[in-house]
Amino acid sequence: MDKEKTAFFTGHRAIPESSVRPMLSELYSTVCRLILEGYDSFICGGAVGFDTYSAECVLSFRERFPDIRLTLALPCRDQTMKWNSLKDLNKYKSILGRADSVVYVRDFYCDGCMLERNRWMADHSSLCIAYLTKSKGGSAYTYNYSKKIGIRIINIAEKTENPQLPLEIPMKG
Repeated sequence: MDKEKTAFFTGHRAIPESSVRPMLSELYSTVCRLILEGYDSFICGGAVGFDTYSAECVLSFRERFPDIRLTLALPCRDQTMKWNSLKDLNKYKSILGRADSVVYVRDFYCDGCMLERNRWMADHSSLCIAYLTKSKGGSAYTYNYSKKIGIRIINIAEKTENPQLPLEIPMKG
């Protein structure tokens, strides 16, 4: 995986139903443009919401672009242990089975493993594709970390939601 040709995704788990369609349109458009620019590796965090949409997007492009690679960067092997939705769990298993590679940051859940996973994704990429509408939480942390280490960021929410985000998102840790 060439870092200069690798992008990763970060975004919210809960996306309002009214925002899903415009978000998907911008997501697919952005990923297609990046593939045409030469990006061939994409990293997803394996959570519900934006991560799932992003992984499914990348996998759909593999039909037309067979050299595209999807890596799942997972915080731990037991990340789905507390998931209640059978639908989400089945999607996760399907994506896991079709990913080109899987990286586990930790074997078991521990405090900080999600943020550690997010930093790993940023450290192995040159571009962050975000869906960020809130200034708090893991996605905001990852956005700010990416900015701090000089990674190019595309926040597709800016094109679909027009959020009033602060210029600097407070960073914890």
